[in-house]
Amino acid sequence: MGYTAHATAIIDEGAQIGDGSRIWHWVHICGGAQIGRDCSFGQNVFVGNRVVMGNNCKIQNNVSVYDNVTLEDDVFCGPSMVFTNVYNPRSAVSRKDEYRNTLVKRGVTLGANCTIVCGTTLGEFAFVAAGAVINRNVKPYALMAGVPARQIGWMSQHGEKLDLPLTGQGIATCAATGLRYQLQNDELTVLESQACK
Repeated sequence: MGYTAHATAIIDEGAQIGDGSRIWHWVHICGGAQIGRDCSFGQNVFVGNRVVMGNNCKIQNNVSVYDNVTLEDDVFCGPSMVFTNVYNPRSAVSRKDEYRNTLVKRGVTLGANCTIVCGTTLGEFAFVAAGAVINRNVKPYALMAGVPARQIGWMSQHGEKLDLPLTGQGIATCAATGLRYQLQNDELTVLESQACK
């Protein structure tokens, strides 16, 4: 076993968990979950059967990662943030065959108490503010806030707000890393080929 788990954690038979992962108090990981290397699961986390998680994901306290959620590498899920997998739930109507997929791409930050409505894709390095509600797809590097969330800026791979307009074009430099970004046709890209370390 290449991961560490607290004695109170429940890890169902069949769960695939990568080396170096750390599982803390009262976590429940279902048997069908596929989890990469060096992930961290805070107190009272639940991971469903049909969950795929990349490397170095950090799932903070009180987060439930339900079926049909995919997290790529380096995703941060803040305390008590929420995923859903049914768009129109009713207690009296079984909709387990209607789960919608949610894809969270590499490097995304999901702030504390935010909600990700199922059926959405969040682009690489997007940043969702605390308490925001995401109910549509999010562009890479977009800074999202509010209920429902709207884009209020652009974020670097390092997590610094970039001095750029929401639309149009421009070039900005991450104050922390010096990595340069270009906004063109309302899409943000990295000018240099290297990724943020």
